[in-house]
This record gives sequence, C-alpha cells and structure tokens, in this order.
Amino acid sequence: MELDRISNLPSDAIDRIFSCLPIKEAVKTSVLSSKWSYKTALLTHLVFDNQCFSTQKHITFQNIVDQVLLLHIGPIHSLRFSLIRPLAAAALDRWILHLSRNSIKELILEFWEIDVCYNLPSCLFSCQDLVCLEIRNCLLKPPPTFKGFRSLKSLSIGMVTMAQGVFDNLIVSCPLLERLIVSLCDGFTHLNVDAPNLQYFAFGGSFETVNLENTLNLVEVDIDFCDEDLRWVSHSSSHLVKFLDRLPCIQRLTIQSSFLEYLAVGALPQKLPQPCLYLRFLSITIDFRHLNEVLTVQCLLRSSPALQVLEVLASGYGMAAVQEVKSWFDDNQNFQFSQLKRVKITGLSDSKTQLDFIRSLLLTSPVLERMTVNPSSVNACSKLVKELLQFRRASAHAEIIYLGP
Repeated sequence: MELDRISNLPSDAIDRIFSCLPIKEAVKTSVLSSKWSYKTALLTHLVFDNQCFSTQKHITFQNIVDQVLLLHIGPIHSLRFSLIRPLAAAALDRWILHLSRNSIKELILEFWEIDVCYNLPSCLFSCQDLVCLEIRNCLLKPPPTFKGFRSLKSLSIGMVTMAQGVFDNLIVSCPLLERLIVSLCDGFTHLNVDAPNLQYFAFGGSFETVNLENTLNLVEVDIDFCDEDLRWVSHSSSHLVKFLDRLPCIQRLTIQSSFLEYLAVGALPQKLPQPCLYLRFLSITIDFRHLNEVLTVQCLLRSSPALQVLEVLASGYGMAAVQEVKSWFDDNQNFQFSQLKRVKITGLSDSKTQLDFIRSLLLTSPVLERMTVNPSSVNACSKLVKELLQFRRASAHAEIIYLGP
C-alpha cells in the first residue's frame, strides 16, 4: 500500500497546517482522517467570518461555530467574529459565554450590518484575561459590578454606542491600557482619556471637547476630526497648549480634517511653553484661508526642534489667502528647522500664503533632502513650477519632486 505522507507528518506540522486554514476548510479537512478528527478542537486562534457561510443548507454558520467552539479542547488565545450578514443575538451570547469561561486573551467582534447593533452580553465583562478587545457596531452597557479589564492593553471601539459615564469609567478602569482607538462612536460627546500607560491613541468622529489626563507616555497620536460644521466657543486659554501639554513624549502626530480648527481656539503663543522635544513626524491638514490655523501650525513647528518629516494637506485651494497672514519668510527668517529632512505637500494652489510657506521651509531647513509637491489642479501647475524653480534653498542637497495632478 502506498505510504500516506500527509497522515504520517509530525503532529506539530499537521497542527501548523490546520492553523493556517480558514475555519470552514479546517472543519472539512478534519473529516478526511480519523487522526485529524479532533484537530479543529485544539486550535488556539479562531476566525469566523463570511467565508464560513456555506452554500449547503445542512451546513450553517452556526453549525460550524458550534462544532469548533463548543466542542473545543484546551485554551483559546484569540477569536475573531467579522460578519456582514446578521446573526441571531442568542447564538452570539452563547458563544461569548463559552469564551468567558475559557480565559480568552484576544477578542474581535466586528459586525458590518449597519442597521443591526449587537447588545454585548454581561458575561463579556467577566473576561478578565483579555489583553486585546476590538468591537464594532455594538451597544456597550456594562453591569454595575464591572470594575474594568485588569489585563487589557489594547482597546478598539468603532461605531459603538455607550453613555458618557460608561466611556469615562471604561478607560480609567483599564490600568494597563497601551493602545486606544475610538472611531465614530455615539452616546458621548466628551472624549475624556485618563490612561497613564497609553502609548498610541487614535480617534475619529465628532466631540465637543478632547481632554487628556495622565497621558505622559503617549508617543503616537492620530486624529481625524470629521465634524466641520461644529464651532467651538473661544476661551482665553489655548486649546493647542492644553492638548500638547499632556503629550511631553509625543513622537508622531497626525491631525486630519477639522481638528486643527479646534486646536486654534484661544490665545496662541509664539511658541509652546513646553516644546515638543521628541516630535519627529508631523502630518497635518491646513486651511490656508484661516489665519488662526496658519498661526497654530506656525507655533507648533517653532516648538518642534526635532522634527524630521513633515506632511501637509492644503485645503481651501483655489481661494485667495487671508491678507492678515504674515508671510512665513518674514516670520521664520531667524528660525532653523535643523533636523527636517523630508517634506510632502499635497493639494497646493498658487496662493501667496502657500508659496510663502514653501519658500520659508526651503530657506530654513539646512539638512532638507527631499520636498515632494503635489498641486491641487492643472491650473496651478505652471505657476507653481515657475515659482519653485526660483526659490533659494538652505540645503545644497535639497531635491524638489514635482507630482502633477
């Protein structure tokens, strides 16, 4: 009889093969050999997605999950539900209850059916071994006995509905939290983050205020503030100073959409009281028509002596720049960006303010290696090329790369 090489592979090799298969294929493969019948019950990393839906009526998604999950032997380190189709909440509740008794460490619940919001069961909040939790399109309402996730280091919530107090308590009750992503959530309007071990923070959506407390270890922040119709009441204190005062170790900062408008509220100093000594990467969206936004960026750049990479998305193109904005050439002629090496500017028009911005960077960046310029339209091309060729450069090695629209 011909040797069955696959069946006689070492056990660890077969385990590796099963771990690389989609769940539905692993279930099918397990019936090919009596030696493999229990393999899916030993998988430690499980993914249930839309590939698990079968065209055969007698094999349902629930059948597959039940066979793998409820008959599982040993630990489950991570599990991911990523579904477009709606699923019965009772079945999900039962599976999460099983996981809560299995010391699950990584749990991802992604439900892409927009009209259906899954109400997370109370048993989820007893998963005290969780290190990573990602939930999307869910209603989060912990039981009164919930005291936080003691081991959680990474939390991502997208399109999640919860009350203001629930969000505040959730963040402060996860003492080991290092990574936090908040995107398009509902039910709370103030983004209050109190997390002493937080290193990465990304948020998108609309909030009335952004308050950071005990975030001295944050090194990377990514912001996409998408509500451009929201207007903030002006205060004497600077939002920019207050925000960056909580980020003394920031190394990478991305500011998209209208968050710069939020930072521009209040009295702006020439430089920040506490400079961003470690900020090396800055990506920012600027509306050059607005005086306060230009001055806010000016203050931020002057306070970032270690900046190496600058990316700018220029909005408001095709419109005349405000006359009150002083040119960057006049304001920054005595300031040097001593470590700035790469600059990328997208969406440029031929407005004077934007051209002065480029000219100032070229004159004050002695180690600049490359500046990439991408104009907003064909009409801006010819004048931009002509102007750029005439600008003097502090760096003899500075290369300007022009990308046409």
